[in-house]
Amino acid sequence: MKAPSEETGKPASELIDERIAELGDWRGKTLARMRALIKEAVPDVVEEWKWRGTPVWSKDGGICTGESYKSAVKLTFHKGASLKDPTQLFNSSLEGNVRRAIDIHEGEEIDAKAFKALVREAVALNSPSGKKATKRK
Repeated sequence: MKAPSEETGKPASELIDERIAELGDWRGKTLARMRALIKEAVPDVVEEWKWRGTPVWSKDGGICTGESYKSAVKLTFHKGASLKDPTQLFNSSLEGNVRRAIDIHEGEEIDAKAFKALVREAVALNSPSGKKATKRK
């Protein structure tokens, strides 16, 4: 699902495409890969463009943001402190009471299966019943 940006009137998905192209280096490729994994994990995810240029993915509430910096792509999970992270993907913002983040640096790879499980768990936490996600491939 595509939510239009209130700032530009363009669909958020188009703005995210533009950001990925604008980055044009490993950061764009990394953001594109993580976006694809989010969509694989949650096919009906909503893409949004908030806070003056931040990609946001949500379903029944926020899942995560995708920010790009000079030396990292940062995926910040809105309720990350409440998520189980058995493979220890979270490596940033670990002291916070609510959020947790994954910083990906040039040349690093994220375990796709573990990442998708984390995304599905975040969606399950957002659901009205707050149930844990079921296992999927």
